[in-house]
Amino acid sequence: MTTELPPEIAGPAAWYGPDMARRPEDWTLVLAPAEVAEIEAAVAPLAASGREIAAIRAADFPLPTLGPRLRRLLPELLDGRGFALLRGLPVGRWSIRESATAFFGLGAHLGSARSQNAKGHVLGHVRDLGLSSGDPNVRIYQTRERQTFHTDSCDIVGLLCLKTAKSGGLSALVSSVTIFNEMRRRRPDLLRLLLEPIATDRRGEVPAGQKPYFEIPVFTWHDGLVSAIYQRQYIDSAQRFPDAPRLTPAHVEALDLFDALANDEALNFTMALEPGDVQLVHNHTLLHDRTGFEDWPEPERRRHLLRLWLAPAEARPLPPIFAQRFGSVVPGERGGIVLPETQLNAPLEA
Repeated sequence: MTTELPPEIAGPAAWYGPDMARRPEDWTLVLAPAEVAEIEAAVAPLAASGREIAAIRAADFPLPTLGPRLRRLLPELLDGRGFALLRGLPVGRWSIRESATAFFGLGAHLGSARSQNAKGHVLGHVRDLGLSSGDPNVRIYQTRERQTFHTDSCDIVGLLCLKTAKSGGLSALVSSVTIFNEMRRRRPDLLRLLLEPIATDRRGEVPAGQKPYFEIPVFTWHDGLVSAIYQRQYIDSAQRFPDAPRLTPAHVEALDLFDALANDEALNFTMALEPGDVQLVHNHTLLHDRTGFEDWPEPERRRHLLRLWLAPAEARPLPPIFAQRFGSVVPGERGGIVLPETQLNAPLEA
């Protein structure tokens, strides 16, 4: 990996949060009644048959009007601002199977679904399981803690909001391209360190023949594109492995600056997801976060989101080193967590 600094990155992915917050109409797509009807028509036979959701493909989920609209959205996700919000799915009147089928079917028009854990779950449930990130085998989305800004191990992550928390649980976004540019202007010496491989904990989900951590730079420069992969807590916890490369004081300073920029309100912004909202985020140019939350005491009211990890065939080229985490760098076939015993499935409960 070269430590020569790439140029500053221009273009629509290099945005600042306050600008995005002022223009929600630019990134919010409200579903028309006819589009919702189209979704429900596709869901009905699949849900009634009890078909395995993980086996649904775009051809099984016809969307004559909305499908082309989703395909037109894809370049905005992959090459533009990197995120969008679809609003208006009637999850309040749907069963969990209907909601899961609708979400998975929509995702199938954007890319192939990837496994999100060692159990082969291509449909994730984001809710508080009463766990703590202090356990090195727990992933933070299983808690009510703030997640901190991070990327997921896929090209696009999608979230469908089913139920909101009593308070908190806001979604936050920041452009990793903007963080790159700001570090280049302020501390190019520290930016160089983040272009070198760094150990990140796999949190107990270790593919065959791999180390319990992967070593990918926070920023990579490949084929004229800057891509980011980041989860600070997992970088820190990888230091528990004696053979993991050590973080030097300079590395810590670089990571602290990265975090300070991500947390700067001049760079990031938050949005409140409502039931029926679908958020789509490009992991290579954005980081996402969730604020901590207080949940409802009643189990049936508690915060609940569904999650998809998607691999579009049109995704950007990634350097070979990403195969440590993504399994492959072939667009449409990369990302996710796959172990030898993994069987893909879409559970209807966490």
